[in-house]
Amino acid sequence: MSTVPGTQVIGRVAAVLRAVSGAMPRGLGTTAVASATGLSRPTAHRLLASLAAEGFVDHDALSGRWVPGPELYLLGAVAAERYDITAIARPVVRALSDATGESAFLSARRGDETVCLLSEDGAFPLRSHVLHEGIRFPLGVASAGLAILAFLPDSTIERHLAGVDLSAYGDAHSPRRLRTRLAETRATGWALNPGLLVEGSFGMGAAVFDASDQPAWALSITGVEARFSPARRPELGRALLEHAHRLTQALRGR
Repeated sequence: MSTVPGTQVIGRVAAVLRAVSGAMPRGLGTTAVASATGLSRPTAHRLLASLAAEGFVDHDALSGRWVPGPELYLLGAVAAERYDITAIARPVVRALSDATGESAFLSARRGDETVCLLSEDGAFPLRSHVLHEGIRFPLGVASAGLAILAFLPDSTIERHLAGVDLSAYGDAHSPRRLRTRLAETRATGWALNPGLLVEGSFGMGAAVFDASDQPAWALSITGVEARFSPARRPELGRALLEHAHRLTQALRGR
């Protein structure tokens, strides 16, 4: 099958932009961008320099790090008119944090990934710092990605598991073990990440559905292990499902 001319370049540029935006607020150095995208360092630097010339990224000369540029903000402001749900979601994310005492987040599905859109710090003084606005994970990684993946069609799940390598996130993300966790998520309605990304940092997530009943977003909470005891998880799960349902209904009524 023939490919569209320039497809490879566009794919590389997209990967670079995702890597830079996902590393906010600190940004990434050129070597880190190359590592995150699988590009050689010279190729990564050439693309970053070209993007900087067009205003899509900025380079901090002191730190050597790359950060999103003003053109991305302008394009994002235009796209937000169609895609931004944060105004509707923010009160629900805040209410979830207030109800649980944990840090709460909203993540959106973007293809085979989730991207964190909103965060609200919890009242409990010890917090997990796995998630932050802009960070991306493959579907099936972190509680939000697990919650979304669990409620996609079986054929989509199998295609995803066959097409991605999640070994970098540990043995718990092997296809066999992920299928078990997906089944558990479907049974309870909420997903559990028991310290699989950072030891001692737990997370739980619940899917938020669009008008076509597809899991397009997820609410999640994170905190230290002691706050997610087996006795407390059902209570946290009920709070997640209640707020996820509230947000689903609000988005359908907008």
